[in-house]
Amino acid sequence: MILKTLDSASGRRQFLLNVLPAGTLLCLGGGHLLAITNGQDKPKPAEKKHKFLEDSGMSMQEVFEFAYKDYYIPLLRSLAPYFKNGDFIEILKRAADDQAAKSGQAEAKTLSKNDFATFKAMITKPPEGFEKQVLTVSTVEVTDRAIESKVTECLWAKTFRKANASDIGYARICYPDFASARAYSPKLKLIRTKTLMQGDDCCNHRWVWEG
Repeated sequence: MILKTLDSASGRRQFLLNVLPAGTLLCLGGGHLLAITNGQDKPKPAEKKHKFLEDSGMSMQEVFEFAYKDYYIPLLRSLAPYFKNGDFIEILKRAADDQAAKSGQAEAKTLSKNDFATFKAMITKPPEGFEKQVLTVSTVEVTDRAIESKVTECLWAKTFRKANASDIGYARICYPDFASARAYSPKLKLIRTKTLMQGDDCCNHRWVWEG
C-alpha cells in the first residue's frame, strides 16, 4: 500500500529525509535532493519524444476502428475470393488456432509452474492497462478446479460487428481461445456457449481443470 504521506510534495521530501541517511543522500545526488527539501528544485524540461512515441490523441475505440475497420477487415475480405467453396473462414480459424497454440506454449514455458493455481491467479487478476480499456470482465465463479468469467463489453466485438464482419472477428479473435487453453496445459479445457462477437449478451468463459 502506498503511504498517504507520499501523496504530496512535502510528504515525499519528508519521506526521503526520514529513510535515507546523509551519506546515501550524497551518493544519490545530495545537492538535488536537498534542493527539493528546501523547495528550490526547478522542474526539468521534459525530453522531447520521438514522433512515433507521441500521444496521437485518439481514443481506444478510434484506434480499433482505424486499425481493424479501415484496414485489417477490408484486407481479409479481399482474400476471401481466392479460396474456393467458402473455405476462407475455416482456414482463418485454423491459422489463428495454430498461432494461439504456439504463443500459448511459449508463454507457458516462461512460467515456473503451469498448474491451475498459477492459471487462476492470472485469470482472476483485475484487468489493467490495454485490457482494462477494451474489455469489461467480471468473475462469476472460482473453485479449486474451475473458473468462470463473464465479458459484457468487448471493443473487438463492437468493432467487427459494426463492420458487419463478425464471422472474421470470431475466427480471428474468439476461436483461438480454445487453443490457448490447450496450449497452457492439456488438462485445461475452455467451455463457452456465448460470445458478444456472435450477437449474444455476453461471453461466458468457463475454464475447467480436468484429470
